[in-house]
Formats: sequence, structure tokens, C-alpha cells
Amino acid sequence: MAIAHLQRGLGKWLDRIENWLDRERDQFALWLPVMLGSGVGLWFVLETRFLWIAVIAAGLALALAASVCDLGRRVATAMLWAGLSIAGGCALVWLRSGEVAAPRIERPLVVRFGSRILAIDALQGKDGSRLLLAPFSGQRLPPRVRVSADADKLASDLVVGEDVSVRARLVPPPDPAIPGGYDFARAAWFQQIGGTGKALDPVKRLGLLPRSEVSLRQRITAHIHERLSSSAGGIAAAFATGDRGGISEDDEDAMRASGLTHLLSISGLHITAVVAATMFVTLRLLALSPWLALRAPLVLVSAAFGALAGIGYTLLTGAEVPTIRSCIAALLVLAGLAIGREAMTLRLVATGALIVLLIWPESLVGASFQLSFAAITAIVALHEHPRVRAATMRREEGMLARLVREMLSLLLTGLVVELVLAPIALFHFHKSGLYGALANIVAIPMTTFVVMPLEALALLFDAAGLGAPFWWATGLSIDALLWIARTVATFPGAVATLPAISDPAFGAMLFGGLWILLWRTGPRWLGLLPFLGGALLSAIRPGPDLLISGDGRHLAVRSDDGRVALLRARTGDYMKDLLADRSGELDPLVDLDNVSGARCSRDICVVSLLRDGRPWRIAATRSSYAVSRAGLVDLCRVTDIFVSDRALPKACNPRWLKLDKPVFRKTGGLAINLSTSQVESVLKPVDDHPWRLSRRSFNNGGEVRPKALAREPGSVRSVAADRPGLQGQAEPSNLPGGNI
Repeated sequence: MAIAHLQRGLGKWLDRIENWLDRERDQFALWLPVMLGSGVGLWFVLETRFLWIAVIAAGLALALAASVCDLGRRVATAMLWAGLSIAGGCALVWLRSGEVAAPRIERPLVVRFGSRILAIDALQGKDGSRLLLAPFSGQRLPPRVRVSADADKLASDLVVGEDVSVRARLVPPPDPAIPGGYDFARAAWFQQIGGTGKALDPVKRLGLLPRSEVSLRQRITAHIHERLSSSAGGIAAAFATGDRGGISEDDEDAMRASGLTHLLSISGLHITAVVAATMFVTLRLLALSPWLALRAPLVLVSAAFGALAGIGYTLLTGAEVPTIRSCIAALLVLAGLAIGREAMTLRLVATGALIVLLIWPESLVGASFQLSFAAITAIVALHEHPRVRAATMRREEGMLARLVREMLSLLLTGLVVELVLAPIALFHFHKSGLYGALANIVAIPMTTFVVMPLEALALLFDAAGLGAPFWWATGLSIDALLWIARTVATFPGAVATLPAISDPAFGAMLFGGLWILLWRTGPRWLGLLPFLGGALLSAIRPGPDLLISGDGRHLAVRSDDGRVALLRARTGDYMKDLLADRSGELDPLVDLDNVSGARCSRDICVVSLLRDGRPWRIAATRSSYAVSRAGLVDLCRVTDIFVSDRALPKACNPRWLKLDKPVFRKTGGLAINLSTSQVESVLKPVDDHPWRLSRRSFNNGGEVRPKALAREPGSVRSVAADRPGLQGQAEPSNLPGGNI
């Protein structure tokens, strides 16, 4: 009886789901790239081959169950395509990671080598550039290396395609410095970059290229910087060629805090502006001929010119994956127009996402892919809603009413986009602007209808030497854009910060958001449950008390008064920003010497912390000078955690964690929460991803695999209870390494 009752209840639920899916049948195709992306994402998140095989097997099992089980037609179809897509996504990115495999250097080395320049990117806010080089064959180097060089080591007219000789210190592509940091090693693997470093001597030319062979992109960038100085020139160059190197760090920060930084990356906004402007001008010019207007398909012809303009702009700006992605989307829209379909629908967005994932599955985990497709999906889904469409459609009304309606539409769109993008920005950058919707109401129309057209006219009229007035107007408009960014960035609470979002919480928010955006009927709002659940878990997740870089040199400590302090006063700006972002701090980080409860000598600092009524004592070395071995060992005895970028003596046995050079080789950077006694590491005891597993040597082709830790990060037990007499044990009166 119980079994029969259960079967009847299950049958009723299957009937309800079948009926719901039948009403949503037109939306099925939208989930194909989502399920494919789920398989790709699981491959990146899971760490072993066994789990990857399990994902593929589970997807195929789901598809098989849909084929053999007695289910409704819609339920079976959904299960079949979901299973095949998840399995296919995981297998696809796994194959892609093997396809792009290339040798990488195994250890740091200083070498002089000849190479060809593949790309030159100005270092943002600094005097210098980053070169992507292809070393000549026979030098036992990877096929690509990336080298940064100060301005005094570079000729000002160096161009892409030149052959140069470089003496540089090269290292393997670095892992994230701390948990949650940018993973350059992963990005480099898919770009086939096998080493990165810094030029030690001036870069020498091996031959001059004729002026005609200098890339158009470089010539336009240099021309813009001649016409406009400082950040105005950098922003103008970013709009025209995608080169953002001329923008100052302060202005970049202001654009980010105000929610306008997306304007600086060549994306759908810029491609759309170029394509739309080309179509408009072409259509108007062709319509001047009555014969053509009556006989030729002018819309189709203008769409073809728009497509050519979009492709040309993509090539001009470097043909980066995000730009190609936007170009593909624009071409799909034009194709829809050509066959008489609606200009922009969720189906076109899904098709663009599917094409990108099939060609570059690794792009899924990049912030650019997530931000751009999340934004366009939110915009299209919002304006496909019947009520929004009815409220925003054009109608016979006065100019003022029309302007108010369009402004409200833009504000609503901005608010929805900000809500959708906030979790992604917080996950990748640990911060998100709160007033982006307001700033974009002015900034997007200004960029689209003022700045970019003026810059295009300035470049066009420069061919006749008449561009000066347009450059003056362009400079004024960009200054106005920067004023908006700087003003909004100073608003109280302009930036929200979050130390970290876990992968499961982020995945829940993404899935919940897509569930709401892609379905049309009432059950769509069930997506609020995973979205709010992931948001709640992220909000209550405590930030780390200690952040330690992968080399053990840099330590950030959250003091009892809530401030975050740095071990080394001379920490570089990049590391300071990284530690501040990961700590969820907007205020400048302070020196550990100035924190209550800290005692520092020239070589060692000891800080006492209180967490949930439990005392903790942390010690760290902060110089490269040798210290008294006996004093060091004595200090270890009364210390819970000892951090050092050198190998500590075997007799040094802290009460909980001994973190020195041999340990950091296995763990990479660390984030430690004292209240929960949890340790998060960059490197895991087992990680089969090729950029972790393989440090292929160009000498012998060997592999270096990290060994498992004796006590795995994340599973260390709390030691607060097994520290008897800690409060009664005083640390040495004088710290090793000198007086305080």
C-alpha cells in the first residue's frame, strides 16, 4: 500500500512537471549552453580525473535513464539534453586543455634569447610595457613567454612583428598569490604561455620593420596619445584600439568604483555602437538615391556593411576573445534582421554563448564571459517581459513624456543589470559598485552618442589635417565622463566589498539567477531560493584573520580592532591591493608595528589576537637576515602559528602551524580563519589540472607533482583546547633579530 501510494504521488508530481515543461517548451533551447557550461565549470572546480570521469558518467547515465524510463515526453527530453550537455561540456574542456598543452619552464632562470614580438601592452598606470614574445626555435624555451620591461629598456617605436633580443629573468606562470586571487597559471595554460618575467637589460632590435608593416592598431594608439594626454588619451585609445595602458590607476579605480569600468573593455556596447552607426550612415547615404531606395534591399545592404565594420573593429582592437564574442553576437543579430526575425532575443544570446563555449570552453571561468553574457541576458529577459515591453514601447506622446519614459527604462535596466552582475563582481574582484545604475544612465548614452562619434570624426578628419576641433570636443567629453566616475566614486558607501564567495555559493546564485531569467511562468521564482541561499552563505562567511602569500613574505593580519595590518611596511602596491581586496577592506592597510598587541623587531613580529575568547599568538619573520637560532626556537614554543619565507629549524615547533618555505612549496598562499580553525590553500594535496600538475621542463620534459601535506589544509582540528598554560607562558623579553 505504501509503495503504491508513493508511486501515485510521484506520478502526480511528474504530471505537474510535464505540464509545466510543456508550457515552457519554447525556452528549452536556452538551457543548452547553461548545461554545457555546467559541465565545463565542474571540470574546473573538481580536482581529480576520477571526479571528471564521474561527471561524464553521471551525465551519460542521466541521458540513458531519460531514454529507457517511462517518463513524460518533456521530462525525458529535458533529462536527455541536460545529461548529454553536462557530459559533453566536461569532456570538451578536458580535451581542450590537452589540445593547448605546451612546454613550460620548470624553475626560475636568467637567459638571453631571440624572439618575435606578438603583442605589446602598456602597463596600466606605469612607465613600461608588457611584451608577448615567441622565442626562436632551438633555444629550449616555451613557444610563448610574457616579459614586462620598464620604459627605459624599451625603444619608443618598438612594434609588433619585430625581432628582438631580450635578457630576462623568467619564472613559471605563477599560481594565485593567495586563495581567491587571479589565477594567471590557468589563463597562461590556455594561452600557451610557458613563462613570465622581467627584462633585465634594454630590449635590443635585431632588425627594423618598414613603416608599412607597423600594425594599424599601434599607429592609431600612438596617434591618439599625441592628440590627447593623460587618462583622456588612454580612454580614447581604449575605445578605438582596446589599449588601456594610458589610463592612470586612480582613474581606473574611480571607473571601477562607479560601475563604469565596463566602458573601458571592448564589448557588446562598443561593437553595437560601431555596427549601428555604420548601418545608419550607410542606409541614409543609399536612401539618397531614389532608384536604389525603390529597387535595392537597403536594410540588408546596410546590415552587410555593419557586419564588415564590426569584424574590422574586432580585428583592429586585437581580436581578443571577449571582443570576438561580442562580434559573434552582433553578427547573429544582423543575421536575424536579414531573415526578418526580431533583432535581439534570448535565443540569439544562447546561440552566441553556445558558439563561444564550443570554441573556447575555458572562457566560461573568466570574469569577462560571465559579466558580458549575464548583462545581455538580464537586459533581453527584462525587456521580453510583457509588462516591461508594454511600459517601454514607443507611443504617440510628447517629447518630455518620451524622455521620462526612456530614462526610467534605462534606470530599470541599470538596476537589474547591477543586481545580476554584483555576485559576479564580488566573486572575482571582491568588490562591486553600488551606484552603477545611476552613473550608467548618463555614461552609456554619453559614450555611445557623444564620445565615440566625436572620436571617430576626429580620426576621420585627421586624414585632411582638420581633426583638431573634434579632438578638443572629444577631450571635453572624456573629461566629463571621468568627472562622473570620480564624483560617483566619492559617494558614501559607493563600493560594496566581500572577502570571498565559495564556489558552491557562487554556483547557487548563478543557477538561481538563470532560473529566474530563462523561464517565463510562475515556477521561475523558485530560483530565488538558491540565489538568496548563496547570497546568505556568502554574507555570513567570515573573512580570513590571516592572509599569507605563496612565498611566505607577505602577511596580512586582522587585528582585534578590525583593522588589517601588513607585516612589511614596504609591500608593493599590487600585493597591498590584492591583500586588501581579499580581506574585504576599502581603508588603507596599516603597518603591523602600529597595531595594539603587536611587538616587532627589525626581523620578527609577534602579534597577540583574541578570537571568541581564545588567545592566539602569531609570529613571523620579516627580513632576510639570520637570527639567533636559540631565540627562534624559544619563541616557537610559545607561538601558535609561525610564518617565515625561509626554512625554520627542525626544533622550531609551534603549538599549531609551522608555515615555512618547505610548507609553502606544497600549499601556496594561505587564508586562515582562527575562529573556525580553517585553513584554505591555493595548492591542494591532489590537483590533476594540467597547469598545477605539469611543470614541464624544456630540458627533460619531466613533471613535478605537489605532494600531499601531512595535515591537509581545511581539515586541521582546532587546537585552542590543547594549549595548556599558554597564557602563563611569556614570550622572550627581547625578540630575536634586534631590539624593538
